Amino acid sequence: MITPDYLRMMARYNRWQNRNLYAAAGALADAQRRADRGAFFGSLHGTLSHLYWGDCIWMHRFSGSPKPSGTIADSPRFRPVWDDLVHDRDALDAAILAWAEVVDPAWLAGETRWFSAAAGRELAQLNARLVVHFFNHQTHHRGQAHAILTGLGARPADTDLILMPDIV
Repeated sequence: MITPDYLRMMARYNRWQNRNLYAAAGALADAQRRADRGAFFGSLHGTLSHLYWGDCIWMHRFSGSPKPSGTIADSPRFRPVWDDLVHDRDALDAAILAWAEVVDPAWLAGETRWFSAAAGRELAQLNARLVVHFFNHQTHHRGQAHAILTGLGARPADTDLILMPDIV
């Protein structure tokens, strides 16, 4: 389905785009980031906090890193302080990149089992499919964040994968 090279490319894309969106969001007033914009997780801050929480839970499943506290319903408030969210996001993106460097095809062909509180039951999926979901989930919510930023007059940089610089 996918290769370790795909995973590494998407980990780089994740970091590049998070830095892009966080730079644009950092230029806004905190009240603008926290105002409900009608997104699924309400505000820009809530959306980015949810995305951070979601990435933490997937990295817990993939690599055994610490499991984040709370539930998906709590995720918009998981990192309530903007500066903490910015710092922790950058650290998590570095951890995702480091993890991507050591993933091998055998792990991708394997399976992960976990209890999904959102689904209310145990699930099992091929790791390759879960990795695709992981990166697709990021892109989905970053798209929402981008729309919020654009609506607030912020100008995030390019998002096209084909424009990603070689060094991120």
